[in-house]
Amino acid sequence: MKKYFLLVVLMAFAGVLGWQIYQKATASKKEFHRQRKKVPVAVEILPVEKTSIRDVGRFTGTLRPRSQFRVAPKIAGRLEKVFFDIGDRVNKGDLIAVLDDDEYLQQVNQVRAELEVTLANTEESQSLLEIAKRELDRTVALRKKKIASESELDAAESQYKKQQVKLKVAEALVAQKKAALKASKVRLSYAKIRVDWEVDSGYRVVGERFVDEGAMLAPNTPIISILDISALTAVIHVIERDYPKIRIGQEAVITSDAYPGRRFLGKVARIAPLMKETSRQALVEIEIINENQLLKPGMFARVLIEFEKRDAVTVVPPGTIVKRYGKQGVFVPVEQKGTVRFVPVTVGVVNEDQVEIVSPLKAKNVVSVGQHLLEDGSAILLPGKVQSQKSSKKINKEGVIRGVIKDAEKKK
Repeated sequence: MKKYFLLVVLMAFAGVLGWQIYQKATASKKEFHRQRKKVPVAVEILPVEKTSIRDVGRFTGTLRPRSQFRVAPKIAGRLEKVFFDIGDRVNKGDLIAVLDDDEYLQQVNQVRAELEVTLANTEESQSLLEIAKRELDRTVALRKKKIASESELDAAESQYKKQQVKLKVAEALVAQKKAALKASKVRLSYAKIRVDWEVDSGYRVVGERFVDEGAMLAPNTPIISILDISALTAVIHVIERDYPKIRIGQEAVITSDAYPGRRFLGKVARIAPLMKETSRQALVEIEIINENQLLKPGMFARVLIEFEKRDAVTVVPPGTIVKRYGKQGVFVPVEQKGTVRFVPVTVGVVNEDQVEIVSPLKAKNVVSVGQHLLEDGSAILLPGKVQSQKSSKKINKEGVIRGVIKDAEKKK
């Protein structure tokens, strides 16, 4: 029983001691803030302006060609000649390369010979059919005169039908061989590799070359790549906050490290309808007219898109916005008292140089330097007053020095 009583007494004592320590700490903290408010803080102020502000999105991305494809053979063979190399201009229908075509030429000759044999067989079948037809007509006439028997008539009819079937087979073989000859000629034409595209938008250029002459190529082995760089596509990724602001047709300004100070114009062409789960970003493509083909695929691009422009709004410099007591706001100087007042504000458009104040801010100036040391009611020293105090201290110091010098001269 005594143990429990002693434990209760100790707990009560500890509670009282903790409460006293807390009160002293709170009092010292309040005293610290009071003393801090009394110590003047040297600050600078800037005027609150009424002007226009632009909501601009800044993105980075990569330049890609408007179209790109690889030229490859449809058949296997040894590469005999390549007529284009990296950077060369290519027009629609140009001959790019030639493969060794001896094997395919032999196939064409073989199929052509087989076709001639089939045509000869067809002529023979046609001749035999005519003979069978005359024999059938003669047998029918003799049968009417009771000279030929019924079995002879049946045999003549059977022979005629047989020759009809043989002729049809021969004609089908002719069609087959003609198709085979056409296919072999097509394969032979594949030995000459030409470039082609659907829309004739002028010349294009060779971006890469993958093989050299003499290489043995399998079907679909790339030889060169063809690029259309008359227009480029800047590919950027947009976060959720900016995604609703992007619209098809928006103008964009593109800059590149390769051409400092030069700007290229583009327009938003495509917006992805989904965001990647890994990055929470959506792909946006911007088409750029590549004047004089200065820009090249693969270059790093900086893209500026103006989302909105607002006129005659209240703006302050970005650094003036601070957070106090869980709210955003600015410090407004109260020059008559030599203090500052914390004014909560609602922020609108924010860019690198300006911050829009949506809620009314009835002040001419805001603190722009030293605000991180301030609290509501803190004493401040404006630049002019700081200078005057320094000057007065300097004057007092010089006066003391002069007095010391005069006293020394009198003693002499």
